[in-house]
Amino acid sequence: MPTEISPSMSHRSKTIHGEEKVITFSRNVFLPLTFVCQNHCGYCTFRQPPGEGCLTGSHDVEEILIKGEKFGCTEALFTFGERPEQVPGFLPYLKTLGHSTILEYCEAMSARAITHGMLPHTNAGILTSEEMEHLKPLNASMGLMLETTADIPAHRGSPGKAPEVRISMIEEAGRLKIPFTTGLLIGIGESREDRIDSLQVISDLHRRYGHIQEIIIQNFCPKPGTDMAAYPGATTQIMQDTITLADEILPDDISIQIPPNLADSRSLLMFGVTDLGGVSPVTPDYVNPEHPWPGIEELRVLTDGYRLRERLCIYSKYIRKGWYPPGLRDLILSLENRINERGML
Repeated sequence: MPTEISPSMSHRSKTIHGEEKVITFSRNVFLPLTFVCQNHCGYCTFRQPPGEGCLTGSHDVEEILIKGEKFGCTEALFTFGERPEQVPGFLPYLKTLGHSTILEYCEAMSARAITHGMLPHTNAGILTSEEMEHLKPLNASMGLMLETTADIPAHRGSPGKAPEVRISMIEEAGRLKIPFTTGLLIGIGESREDRIDSLQVISDLHRRYGHIQEIIIQNFCPKPGTDMAAYPGATTQIMQDTITLADEILPDDISIQIPPNLADSRSLLMFGVTDLGGVSPVTPDYVNPEHPWPGIEELRVLTDGYRLRERLCIYSKYIRKGWYPPGLRDLILSLENRINERGML
């Protein structure tokens, strides 16, 4: 079992070769195409039943993309509830948009994002290998939170949250050479040993396929009206310990990310954090709408003592390796040049 280590022992320490460590983030727009989901997680307020407003229409997507372009966003994060077609009553609403599947709609909106100079990143819950391969030409990267390898009550009504199902998808993404984001949700009923096991699973997958560019260590935030409203969530100490474990267990080329709108960033950065994830100047965090994103100036304050730098949703290592769709080459290289010209913020 990994030993508890101090921040000064972190592989991803505050200084690297005498220079201040770089903390990265992505400037994005958050686009939930639907809130309908087949899962019934005990902590979720994102999920909605089919009805008016259960889909983000193409006109609304276009307006968000236009705003994102004006604010210099480089990433379009597409999310939606898992397998919404399996929920009775959803398909008629989708068909009013001219699409028969949510992936078909995601494909169309991804193409629109590209025309506005943003790289699509899709996090859509469980997808088959064939579905990922179908989306791959229009996505610079994809993602799926592992959350936990533990069997917990919070996931009992959620077939897509079965650990073996999620691990299988992450593995398939590796076989397809898709730059991938995954992560842990901390404080939902798992133990420290479960977190260690989850981190080890992610580490093993990356050592086999080399595709996991970042792991999110996300603290659960209890929400009124849910089955887990009375849960305490993850303490700062648990987050520090989990980040320390991630720093020790994971290969050094996996970035460790925390959400700056949910976590106490100043008390966590020194434990091995290297990234603050997607931050939007345009859209809210639809999963945690009660926690607004920090602005760029706030990010500068949060990362005082470090160097703050913007990144793309596909990390530079994967750009150099050519792990991107040929059709996105020009846009990726153009955006990479733009970020390089901005330099440190």
